[in-house]
Amino acid sequence: MIDLDSLDALAAVDAQGSVHAAALALGFTPSAVSQQVKRLERQVGLPLLERVGRGVILTGAGRQLVDDARGVRDRLEQITADLHRSADQVAGRLRITAFSTAVRGLVAPAVRRVLAEHPDLALALHEHEPWEAVDLVATGRFDLGIVHSWGDLPLSVPEHVVATTVAHDVADVVVPVGHPLAGRDHVTPHDLLEVEWVATAEGTICRQWLTRMYVGTGASPRIAHVSGEFASHLALVRAGLGVALVPRLGREDLPDDLVAVTAVDPVPERTVSVLHRRTMAGSPAVRAVVAALRPDAG
Repeated sequence: MIDLDSLDALAAVDAQGSVHAAALALGFTPSAVSQQVKRLERQVGLPLLERVGRGVILTGAGRQLVDDARGVRDRLEQITADLHRSADQVAGRLRITAFSTAVRGLVAPAVRRVLAEHPDLALALHEHEPWEAVDLVATGRFDLGIVHSWGDLPLSVPEHVVATTVAHDVADVVVPVGHPLAGRDHVTPHDLLEVEWVATAEGTICRQWLTRMYVGTGASPRIAHVSGEFASHLALVRAGLGVALVPRLGREDLPDDLVAVTAVDPVPERTVSVLHRRTMAGSPAVRAVVAALRPDAG
């Protein structure tokens, strides 16, 4: 009998390009992933990986097994969802991935409500950036993914993944209370040409949107400091080291020495969506979590 967990390990090696990278993606040790693949090779009686340079690739048999097993996994997911739907039971275990501000401002309160209403349901939560979450859900390593996209920078979601919008989140320009912009009702990108920014890393979705805001101004944002956490952005702004574009979702009340100024033309708004595979659409557990994430669910 082919072991499904070992199949997942082989598929992860295929997707990530190495045993080490697959282990990081799965949260296992490289030794554990290697053992799972070897177990699978013993079960089918064929080599499934071959070494190429410092990496590995699937053999012909490995490729056929991963491709054929994808349909089996999809069918098993659908069968499980249909069983729970027939029993009208919110049960089982869901793996959820979300970006950090959604964890604080959206997922944590939703999870509390769902678990209180459905004690037979178990949830496991991990933080990942949106583009990682898309891949993790699409490949079956997570069941639900909470992602965001800014303005005209949509995420690319595969056809077999369903995206449901659950919130719209606006970001403000946060400045020190004594800053020249602190008393403004609103600011435009033209008002921000001379400011120095605390921003997320280059290539992140938030950084891409900050850069896109400046289109038409003839300038680019002046990035002074880079940090991955908005809480760190606020600390740097309080220290007088720049201004920051900080979303409202998951943002704690600002201290008295910081001011949030509304940005317009364009309004920095991101769409928050929850992803799941189409094969899980009938799952009462998936439906319960998606419903809890909606803004009117509280």
